[in-house]
Amino acid sequence: MIPPETFKQDITAALRDTGFSRVPPAQTDALLGPEAVAGWDAFADSWNDLGLDRFMADGGRYRQRRFAAFSASPETILRKPHQPHYQSRDYNGLNGGVQRWFEPVLDGVAEHPVTQGLLRAGLAAFHPLTVAPPRSWHVELHQFRIEAGDGEAGLPTPEGAHRDGVDWVIVMLVERCNVASGVTDIFANDGARLGAFTLEQPRDAVFLDDHRVMHGVTAIHPLEPGQPARRDVLVATFRRE
Repeated sequence: MIPPETFKQDITAALRDTGFSRVPPAQTDALLGPEAVAGWDAFADSWNDLGLDRFMADGGRYRQRRFAAFSASPETILRKPHQPHYQSRDYNGLNGGVQRWFEPVLDGVAEHPVTQGLLRAGLAAFHPLTVAPPRSWHVELHQFRIEAGDGEAGLPTPEGAHRDGVDWVIVMLVERCNVASGVTDIFANDGARLGAFTLEQPRDAVFLDDHRVMHGVTAIHPLEPGQPARRDVLVATFRRE
């Protein structure tokens, strides 16, 4: 069995070379640890209890989410009091420029070994690549569900290819159910395409350098007409406090 430390080094090397690292489920499992993997089903089930995103400037009702913020360092991860999510319109021309209050991530999810393991994996990958790294990072955690129906696409990134306005980003797939498309595209800041792939299996993930690359996901559609379609992901962003 390849030790998790090797995977962390591989992620760091890919981020240094290309600005992103695609991480397949087996490697994510090694990073998260056996306790997290054993508790996966209960963790994933929490996506059935999200709140409607009421801040969609396109009027869409296809996105549900919960949100939490943390102060994170290699030594400790502490949850912050519930707060709004804010992006400037420079980074989110569709929904930016306002404080967006979402339902909070439940304590059981915030404290779950999957969440804690993913944040620690991010710290292990990002900290060595950061010049003069901060004593702690401001981490924002988003649970997203995107739904699609017959004649109604779901937009994982309605703002298009974008940067999040942070330092580092992790996107981990939780579930795809009856979904066609949903391709992740990675671009350089000059618009050159650097990669395209689909997060297909639970715990498929991608780590991103938000300064160097933009990312977007194509619209999803039902694979089988007449049946509900959904794409669930966990997103964690890291920026200097």
